[in-house]
Order: sequence, then structure tokens, then C-alpha cells
Amino acid sequence: MGNRKWIDISQPLTNDIGVWPGDTPFTFTLSFTKEQTGSVNIGQFTTSVHTGTHVDAPYHFDENGEKIHELDVNIYIGTARVVDVTGCDMIGREELECFDLDGVERLLLKTSDGRGISRFPEKFTVFRKNIGSFLKEKGIRLLGTDGPSVDAIDSKTMDAHHSLNDNGVYILENIVLSEVEPGDYELIALPLAIEGADGSPVRAVLRPLA
Repeated sequence: MGNRKWIDISQPLTNDIGVWPGDTPFTFTLSFTKEQTGSVNIGQFTTSVHTGTHVDAPYHFDENGEKIHELDVNIYIGTARVVDVTGCDMIGREELECFDLDGVERLLLKTSDGRGISRFPEKFTVFRKNIGSFLKEKGIRLLGTDGPSVDAIDSKTMDAHHSLNDNGVYILENIVLSEVEPGDYELIALPLAIEGADGSPVRAVLRPLA
């Protein structure tokens, strides 16, 4: 058996992490120090729920969609396949049908060789309208990408988000796969149970199956 240690594929939440243009920046501060309280440090943070590695709830783009606290946690725990599609500007049926995805429930796509997290990317790989129907045919329930969104930064129609949602595929964004080899893994990427929320940061980890 090879090395089966868990691999962290999350972006660290730092005070200089790049956020979606115009969105709430991440800040962590100590509200009270141990010196002040006499016993403990107490911290607080402010953030958009779409900062760093996170999942989108359907409510993010659909007024009638499920909210974070309503999602099935089983979607975000289980076997996953990492596939390298580096160099593709757009991804859909055309780009993925050459890969063996039989039996895959969670698909994690490596679209770049990595990027610094302190600056929001000017360009990233996005997804075609046919992505949802293709993944449904394959039985895939979760799509993960190392980009900050499945749609372009200036999209108002959110075609890929709706395509995935219409076909029962959930979304995990901003994972870090630069040091991860293609193959099969166990995935844990649990969202927080934030009542009424449209998304949630996650601590995403992988462990090789073999």
C-alpha cells in the first residue's frame, strides 16, 4: 500500500486572499487577547461565503434552490477522480468524453498549473452549457474545479451553474490541485451548516485510494 495520508486541497484563508471583484474581503482579527481576558484569545472573521475553497448552494443562482443547510452531506464525502484538463479554455462534453469516467460520482478537474491566491485570476477555465447533461449521463453528482467559478466573471446568465443544477450536479470551486496527480481518491469537502446561506467555505482533503 502506498502513501495514504490526507492531502489538503484547500486555499488557506488569509487576510490577503484574492476575492471576487467587489465581494467582501476575508479578514481575521483577535477581538480579545489572552492578556485582555486573562484566560483566552478570541478571534473573529468576516468573509464572503464564496471566498477561497467553497461550495455553491443552488440558492446562489436560483431563488428556489436548496440552501447550504439543506444539502446532503453525502455529496461531499466519498470517492473522487482527479482529471487533468490543463490548457482548455472551456470544458464540456467535447473535452471530457475521451476520459474514462465510468463509475465516477465526484469529478475534480485540474485546469491550471496553479496560481497565487493573493490575486484574483484575470482569466480561468469555464464550462460549456452541455456540461450538466454530460455529467448526469455519467452518474456524476459533484464537479470540482480549481477555478473560482464554473462561469465567466462577466456572466449574467450563469449557464454552467444552471446546467449543472438542472442535472443534479453540485459545485465545488477553488480547490488546489497543482500538486495532485490524476487518479482516484477519497474526498471530504464538507460545507458548514450555515442556515439560509448560498454557499460555504470548506476544508477539502483527498486521500489516495491505493
